[in-house]
Amino acid sequence: MHSPVRGGIQPIPEDVHLLRKRRRLDWKRLFFMLLGVGLFFVVYFAPPWRDAVDPNGEHFVLSREGKAALGLFLWAATWWVFEVVPIGITSITIGVVQALFLIRPARTAFSDFMDPSVWFIIGSVVIGMSFSKSGLTKRLAYKMLMLVGERTSMIYLGSFIMTAALTLIMAHTAVAAAIYPLLMAIYQLYGGSSKPTRFGKGLFIGMAFVAGAGSIVTLLGAARGAVAIGFFKDIVGREISFFELSYYMFPIGWLMVFILWGFIVIVFKPEQKTIPGLRKRVAILNKHLGPISRTEITTVIIVLSAIIVMSLRSFVPMFGAIDKSAIILVTTILFFVFKILDIDDLEAIPWNIILLFGGAMSIGFCLWQTGAASWLAIIWLVMLQNAGWFLFVMGIAFFVLIMTNFIMNVAAIAISLPVALVLAPYLGVAPEVILFSSLVVAGMPFLLLVGAAPNAIAYESKQFTAGEFFLKGIPASVVLLLVLAVFVRFIWPMMGMPVTVTP
Repeated sequence: MHSPVRGGIQPIPEDVHLLRKRRRLDWKRLFFMLLGVGLFFVVYFAPPWRDAVDPNGEHFVLSREGKAALGLFLWAATWWVFEVVPIGITSITIGVVQALFLIRPARTAFSDFMDPSVWFIIGSVVIGMSFSKSGLTKRLAYKMLMLVGERTSMIYLGSFIMTAALTLIMAHTAVAAAIYPLLMAIYQLYGGSSKPTRFGKGLFIGMAFVAGAGSIVTLLGAARGAVAIGFFKDIVGREISFFELSYYMFPIGWLMVFILWGFIVIVFKPEQKTIPGLRKRVAILNKHLGPISRTEITTVIIVLSAIIVMSLRSFVPMFGAIDKSAIILVTTILFFVFKILDIDDLEAIPWNIILLFGGAMSIGFCLWQTGAASWLAIIWLVMLQNAGWFLFVMGIAFFVLIMTNFIMNVAAIAISLPVALVLAPYLGVAPEVILFSSLVVAGMPFLLLVGAAPNAIAYESKQFTAGEFFLKGIPASVVLLLVLAVFVRFIWPMMGMPVTVTP
């Protein structure tokens, strides 16, 4: 009870001040909330838009549903970037709006939230949880820190190289989920606080960026490569081998890893240049871990078995028929069978992030199935048909880069690549340079959390906001396009890649 003061007036409790503060209208939040809704209705009620016409004269009509899908696309993007509500709630809104405005049937719109790709993300997150609970993440973190030393810039580099290297043999989603708890262990040694810092922002945003850069190097890093090669074979009639893809992607992928490291060091310059006494402290902590436990060994065996089977899908036809989501979910089942995880861990899965990707799948399929995405692709690519070969290739890359930030990169490839490969012969552009350029940018969506699973997994650290990620992703995307331009114009031709053909 508060003591009385002169006049018998009680002082206002501190929690009342907080309550009044919360009741103040957040005008910025209200503005962006209404902006997203307003963009949807402006597009939805706009008069019919003109048809898209491809070089063969075929007309692509933008239907009422397609126009509504574009409006919903703008609504969701606005809410995701400015986080006017939790990102998972924005995703739920995507499904609700599709059902209420008859853009797609409710069963279809909400079924996308349980797409196999979403289950793959769940399985990847559970792998990360198992690494953390078994103690493997601390063991790996301490070993890496003993190797790279006490300089925070080198801790950045060590973390990024480890992340990129793992994406050469396993999906970048699973890598990010496994690396995330390791980075959390490292960050605890930085200051012992979970509050956001420049070092924390750089550590987790950098991890997301380099996971994408590393994933383009082999077919094992993500599904987008196999899908693109399939389209290429159907349209061009030539097979791109596993090793041919890696030959052209290895230099640009690893160059981007080191460029991104430099970018992160500059943009997120750590508050401390070094962590004094870190090496000694880590050596002590590593010693306290003792010998590797049976639980850690079991976890490693389960995860490595899944990685081997998923890797064999690219080489052994028998395994190719098995969905990768089913393979990775076997690990989830085994973690509970062997009591590595329990019911508390199941309830600790970050469902906000899972919902985020459910919404991303739903809006992606919505744009695709309503024809809105194809309409956009043809409008954009036909604008480039009178450009020179170099501008045409970079224009395609820019389109894929933007689309892959909003919808799944597999869908971005599926939408743009067939149209681009059909247009290419008329402009004297070799199909190979279009394929590899598209794959480079599709692997590195640096703008939105929905662009790739590592982005969303990094967000779970609470070190940065979606807006901060977006703003830092703009210069990173510009750097990516500049590096790609150098490879398209100079380096890939020197490596033997054809970039032009006789029309």
